[in-house]
Amino acid sequence: MHVRTLGQELRVSAVGLGCMGMSQSYGPNPGSREDMIAVLRSAVDLGVTFFDTAEVYGPYVNEELVGEALEPVRDQVVIATKFGWRIEGGKSVGLDSRPEQIRRAAEASLSRLRTEVIDMFYQHRVDPEVPIEDVAGAVGELIQEGKVRHFGLSEASAQTIRRAHAVQPVTALQSEYSLWTRDPEAEILPTLAELGIGFVPFSPLGKGFLTGTVDTSTTFAEGDIRATIPRFTEENRAANATLVDHVAHLAKAKGATPGQVALAWLLARQPWIVPIPGTRRTARIEENAASTELPLSADELADLDTLAQRIGVHGDRYNPAQMSYVNR
Repeated sequence: MHVRTLGQELRVSAVGLGCMGMSQSYGPNPGSREDMIAVLRSAVDLGVTFFDTAEVYGPYVNEELVGEALEPVRDQVVIATKFGWRIEGGKSVGLDSRPEQIRRAAEASLSRLRTEVIDMFYQHRVDPEVPIEDVAGAVGELIQEGKVRHFGLSEASAQTIRRAHAVQPVTALQSEYSLWTRDPEAEILPTLAELGIGFVPFSPLGKGFLTGTVDTSTTFAEGDIRATIPRFTEENRAANATLVDHVAHLAKAKGATPGQVALAWLLARQPWIVPIPGTRRTARIEENAASTELPLSADELADLDTLAQRIGVHGDRYNPAQMSYVNR
């Protein structure tokens, strides 16, 4: 597994692992908790050192899972978690990034993750009721106390990133980015390059669509978030099939999978981009890790760069309620 640097010094595997799906958002997990612990530990064996979770995943149970699985290898891995939601009755009911809440969230996450320090602490969504300077300052205090190592933001605008970075250096931004979600390219990527901030794309495989395993015949299980996303309506899946067919054609020619092509394209964008595809299967982790060894020619990259523009992507990436939390 290749290694990359986020920010000035955080060294992580070139492909990380998004752990959310082990606890929520993609329907009932076919595996047991013990199965998921085994998958997480197999990821370490395959060279993955960067693991992403959040207090709201479950809530709480995903952090507990990651903490138990990685406790025996804690010195070999980088664990990222997130704060910023108000959680009541086992559900997120809005945003809350008040400094006192950030501190409470950090202490609780440290306990669930079975660790003395959080390697990366992201604000999960920008809270319009709390100045970002106050958020950055609160995380800065936790860094000074040795409870957090690095500060991150998620789905933040370029202006918000700049304001936060002026108070406490931001190591990484996490947002959705893939061949069919190109929103960060206009303002976010140039800002990150200027400030020396790393980028961690989530859903780099289009929530499974870019792997070629989702089509118009796919039935989403109860609790699968894709059933609520406009891009995954049956009509839009049919319209977007042309895009994934193109990726599949290139993958076949290169003896690779569509998912590996999609990840290799992301990795080629910048050396400070570290995607975190999620999965529940060791075989998929092994496949994703192999994308770091897949060369794409200049012509292939140029073709992929214009793919979404030429073919078009149908449907929003979130429903209106979820889009309302994106800082723009």
